[in-house]
Amino acid sequence: MASNFAVNNIRDFEFIIQEWLPTEGVFNYPQFADYYSKDDIKSILEPVLKMCKEVIEPTNDENETHPVTFDDGKVTTPPSFGPLFHKLQEDGWGTSNIDNSPDAMVLPEMLYAAVWELIGAANPTFMPYILLTSGAAGLIQSFGDDKVKAMFLPKMMDGTWSGTMCLTEPGAGTDVGDISSKAYPTDDSRIFKIKGNKIFITGGNNDFTENIIHLYLARIEGAKPGTSGISLFVVPKLWVNEDGSFEDNDFENTGVEHKMGQHGSVTAALAAGENGNCRGWLLGIDPRENEGKGEGMAQMFQMMNMARMETGHMALSCIINAFANARDNAKERVQGRLLTNPKAGRVAIINHEDIKRTLMMGKAHIEAIRAMMYRVYLAFDQRHRDPDPAVRQAANDLIEIATPLCKAYPSDEGWWLIGEAIQSYGGYGYCEEYPVSQIARDMKIYSIWEGTNFIQSLDLVGRKMNMKGGSIFGAWVQEIVDFYEANKGNEALNKEFANLGKALDAYKEMLKALAGYSKTNMSMIPLYSHRVLTATAQLFCGRQILDQAILADKKAKDVGSDHFDYKFYTGKVATARYYVRNVVPNVWAVAEIVIDGDTSALDVPIDVFEY
Repeated sequence: MASNFAVNNIRDFEFIIQEWLPTEGVFNYPQFADYYSKDDIKSILEPVLKMCKEVIEPTNDENETHPVTFDDGKVTTPPSFGPLFHKLQEDGWGTSNIDNSPDAMVLPEMLYAAVWELIGAANPTFMPYILLTSGAAGLIQSFGDDKVKAMFLPKMMDGTWSGTMCLTEPGAGTDVGDISSKAYPTDDSRIFKIKGNKIFITGGNNDFTENIIHLYLARIEGAKPGTSGISLFVVPKLWVNEDGSFEDNDFENTGVEHKMGQHGSVTAALAAGENGNCRGWLLGIDPRENEGKGEGMAQMFQMMNMARMETGHMALSCIINAFANARDNAKERVQGRLLTNPKAGRVAIINHEDIKRTLMMGKAHIEAIRAMMYRVYLAFDQRHRDPDPAVRQAANDLIEIATPLCKAYPSDEGWWLIGEAIQSYGGYGYCEEYPVSQIARDMKIYSIWEGTNFIQSLDLVGRKMNMKGGSIFGAWVQEIVDFYEANKGNEALNKEFANLGKALDAYKEMLKALAGYSKTNMSMIPLYSHRVLTATAQLFCGRQILDQAILADKKAKDVGSDHFDYKFYTGKVATARYYVRNVVPNVWAVAEIVIDGDTSALDVPIDVFEY
């Protein structure tokens, strides 16, 4: 195997957090003011970069050399995963966004995201063990009573126990409202007997923690049908008694999936209550005391929304590492001669036009997506901590609109982008001795996890665009319009702003077409929603990366060509040019398709799909 963490610097993180985003307010929040400042970015992230290279990268090979096995109800994970899990938990990385733990390393969300972007590039398959434990602990922190918190949180936070979320069931899939797991009352009003089956549960079992705490969706007898009647339960693999001792909880791992990638991650099928003895703690209100309404889905969405951000971000991590490896290979591999100067002899392939185009395409997508995501991570910090209700509300509005973009766009684009990175290797890219094929296989799941990307597009078009009568989304579009109007006269980026303006005009016409379809032919909405999400993300990314380019252009002129940062700043401008002139035009291409309203895919009988 040829695992390779090829990311070699943190300069773009410094630019984003220290120079571009208005992060002064975040670093002045009471939770951070005495501990962090903009100047600390390097001192935090450089050791993480070193740890990724020296500690985490070596574990990535074991995804292939020691994949998960399942025998007689027991799983075996890669040997290095357990020690790595315990190290990261003990060092505080796994619980650094849970405020109330006295041992937690509390970081701003945007800085925490940078840490996990690096770790995800070094070993994406390992990440869910930590992130799911943190997310499950966060739900217990938010919705558990004092007894449940005291029982579960300390050992989840120190890495003794891990955590998962249990949603998917056979026959229900994405339609969570159809789950069949049931919960039955006991003599204790907070404890219920659980019976049901779950599938595709990432981290649903392991061999390196003494207990696994499942956040489990089920329906209490008497609750409403559909999603409104679902409740959330804390269901440990081993039941925890009052004295801390364990007993069997009738919660069995019945199998693991054999997957295209992510071979070191346990994706489990679980059976609860086959013998009638599985128990779980109810979080929140008993629906029988609330007109049959459960709180499970609303509670779970706290974890799911951040999990959607993290899923898109893991896709970005894979894209980054694929192109970092492609860059290094292109620098080292000598083949061919330049068409413009064939007599000069053979050159490294990075000098060939198509390889430079490939690498620029990767760099442009990476920096545009990263700009989008960190703008939203800033909003998470603001929503959580800002003392001004108006700031918190504005941050919440942005998060609501942007979450499906941040989840779906990177994980959609990542598949073909990493395919291009593979292509740059020629035949070597198709061989397992080189890292990009594993990166592709590991990355593909992200477009499916946490609600498929089509579901994300329906969320955008069906819900987010219509919140409060469309006023929130209208304000989001207007902010991009205002940015365009304020900067369209920028001489250094004249063509780029012309493209942004053209994309905006086309996008607004597309929204009108969608509004018409919602009244005349609803089938057109799901027909086009996925492409609409892509165009929306590209518009948003174009706006963010142009904002970066304005700043970078000014900085380049200020420091001059002899300064060590000059190439970085001019590179940022070039990247923005490429994205806005080569990617953003897809916005008006999609708009033309949507406005045209072709229904051929809807009109044909299903028999035409026989081959």
